[in-house]
Amino acid sequence: MTEGRKRVAILISGRGTNMARLIEAAEDPTYPAEIAGVISDVADAAGLIYAADKGIGAAAIPRDAFPSRQAHDDAIDAALQVLGADIVCLAGYMRILTASFVESWQGRMINIHPALLPSFKGLDTHRRALEAGVRIHGCTVHFVTAEMDGGPIIAQSAVPVLPNDSEAELAARVLKAEHELYPLALGLVAEGKAAMENGRTVLSGLGASPRDGNARLFSPAPWSEELDFEALARFTP
Repeated sequence: MTEGRKRVAILISGRGTNMARLIEAAEDPTYPAEIAGVISDVADAAGLIYAADKGIGAAAIPRDAFPSRQAHDDAIDAALQVLGADIVCLAGYMRILTASFVESWQGRMINIHPALLPSFKGLDTHRRALEAGVRIHGCTVHFVTAEMDGGPIIAQSAVPVLPNDSEAELAARVLKAEHELYPLALGLVAEGKAAMENGRTVLSGLGASPRDGNARLFSPAPWSEELDFEALARFTP
């Protein structure tokens, strides 16, 4: 364990593919965060098995074991305190958090959303993107606030919407981008290069000044899927 690494707890509800990418990133001792534990609100979430197999503490705190959302969130918060978490990552956590829980972790809790916020907040983002006819879709990592999917944006990754894309095909393309983006964004937060101040994300220590035309652009690895550029050019005037 490298001294100074931030302790991260991950909340999941299902298979936890983004959780897995964060765990893999943290296996690098130079990464600025370590995974302290994984918690799920679903007792049989597949992601718990993956985390346990990686030697990470994994626990279920089922929502149906508590009389209210507040009681459930209080139990989650107590578990986070035991873990000594510095940062909380939501990775497919399908439970709306109470205002008091969000407030207690504000600026220290982040989420990944499968759309380019502020567009397509909420569920069914890929279907809605196709119905809207957008040519660019993607994903966003943001700080969590009381407004669902409304917190300050930390980082985004864009992917093309291709002719004749199905919802499943677009979802798979976005998921690839998510797997690159979330470790990058968590790293920025863990290093203190991205912080929430006065309701906004403040970036610092990224190299060149934001006013400098040569400022570095932080982005995931280039998208490399085979693409018929001629067809895409005809599709997008």
